[in-house]
Amino acid sequence: MVSMTGFANCEINENDLKILMEIHGVNSRFLEININIPPGLSSIEKKIREYISLECYRGKIDVFIRIWDHSIPVKIKVNKETAKAYKSAINMLAKDLKIRDKIDLNLLVNLDGVLEIEKNTDNNMYWNYIEPAFKQTVNVFNESRNKEGKLTEADIMKHICIIEAALETVKQHATLLENSIKENLKTRFFELLGDKVDENRILAETAILLMKATISEEINRLGIHLNEFREEAANNKHPGRKLDFLSQEINREINTIGSKSTIVAVSHAVVDMKDALENIREQLRNVE
Repeated sequence: MVSMTGFANCEINENDLKILMEIHGVNSRFLEININIPPGLSSIEKKIREYISLECYRGKIDVFIRIWDHSIPVKIKVNKETAKAYKSAINMLAKDLKIRDKIDLNLLVNLDGVLEIEKNTDNNMYWNYIEPAFKQTVNVFNESRNKEGKLTEADIMKHICIIEAALETVKQHATLLENSIKENLKTRFFELLGDKVDENRILAETAILLMKATISEEINRLGIHLNEFREEAANNKHPGRKLDFLSQEINREINTIGSKSTIVAVSHAVVDMKDALENIREQLRNVE
């Protein structure tokens, strides 16, 4: 069992080159990959996305890569006409608002389009540095997800044991419930009809009522769902969706047992099962 939550980071320092990488993972219904890297490195982004897709089945994965390369020659283009247009518009605004402050050069150069910075980046060179470190970072990320997944699985199975123990209590009282239904129905017939009671009529009515009120089928189905849950958790590397479906089926059977039973011990067992299942469903939100 693997958790969708994880974190890993890495730092590369090589002469004038510095690269920082971080990977964050949180729960999500589907696989969602967000990559934040410097502009102009689209080919690297594609490789990162493909690699993450092979390693992760579900979850919201955020990848951050920052690159500082002081060896790259930088070309700066000054757009004088754009700067003049900004200056003219600002002067006009200052005049209308009766503001006498002079225009600061720092303001102009930070406006969009005044300065254009060009860097000749070598994507292949960067990828040669990034690839081995990135794969190692993904390994650490997966280790953190596996570690949390094992803790999550242990907690889920602890609550599955609680449900199974409560189900045994329900089984022990299932016959008592049926006998109670039979005796109550028989008593009502005698109260209404006295000596004119037809035993065959009692048996027929009892059979009909038992079909509606007994919980033997629910007990059997619940046991099957719990076994399926254990098998899925043990054998499926990515069981999250299937376990979520099974937890819904388990919840349905528990609710039906609770609605049919009039025995206090069974009602208490149902409460225990519901509480344990709620904990399981909460944990499953983070299972891949």
